[in-house]
Amino acid sequence: MPPTSSAAFFSSPARVPAFLFPSLLSVLVLTGCGTLGPRQAYEPEDFDSTTTHTRNYAASEAQTCEAARRALLSQGYMVTAANADLVTARKSFQPAAETHVEVEFRVVCARELGAGSASSGRSTVAFATALQDRYGLKKGSNSASLGVGAIGSLSLPFGGSNEAMVKVASETLSDERFYDRFFTLVERFLQGGGPDMPSDAAPADEAPKPSARPAATTFPVSPSPNRG
Repeated sequence: MPPTSSAAFFSSPARVPAFLFPSLLSVLVLTGCGTLGPRQAYEPEDFDSTTTHTRNYAASEAQTCEAARRALLSQGYMVTAANADLVTARKSFQPAAETHVEVEFRVVCARELGAGSASSGRSTVAFATALQDRYGLKKGSNSASLGVGAIGSLSLPFGGSNEAMVKVASETLSDERFYDRFFTLVERFLQGGGPDMPSDAAPADEAPKPSARPAATTFPVSPSPNRG
C-alpha cells in the first residue's frame, strides 16, 4: 500500500458521516431562530372589534357621561375629571402584600353619526378605556460608615433599609367581560335618571305654551285735586 503524504491528507475535503446531518441541521435552524428579534406586543392588534370598548346609548352626551360618572363612583372609583363629554377616574387595589395596582378609567362621550341619529333625534357612543399600572416593592439596604483614626472610614453591613413602590408593568385592559359589566351599569343609571340628571334641550320648532293665568284687568283712575 503506497504511503499517503501529509499534504494530500490535509488538502482533501473533510467528510461528514451521514448520521450527523440531522444534528447539524437542527443546530443551524436554532441558530437562525436566535437571530430573530423579540415579538412585538402590538403585532396581534388587527382592529377588527368595535364592541369591546364602545357602546351606543339613546341619550345625549351629557347624560351618558353623567351616568358613567355615577357608575364609576358607585364602584369606589375616585373621579379626577368630569364634564359633558369626558370622565376620568382612578381606583387602587392591593392584590398581594408587596403588590399595588392602580386602574385609571377613561370614558369619552361623542354624538353618534349616521342615519340612526337623525331619525331618533339623540344617540351617543361611549368609548371606554382602562389602563392598569402595577407596582412592586423594591427593597434596598444602606451600609453605615464608621470612622477609624488609623484606617480612615470603614463601611459596615448594617444600617437602615429603604423600601419603595416602583412601577413594574403598565397594560391596557382588554377583557370584554370587564367592559360589558361597566356598560350595563351605565345603562342602569341612564334608565334610573334622577332630578339632577342633565336634560335634553327642547326642540327648536316647539313653541312655548301660553300661561294659564288670566291677564290682569286695569281700570282708569281720575286724578285727585290738589289740597293746600
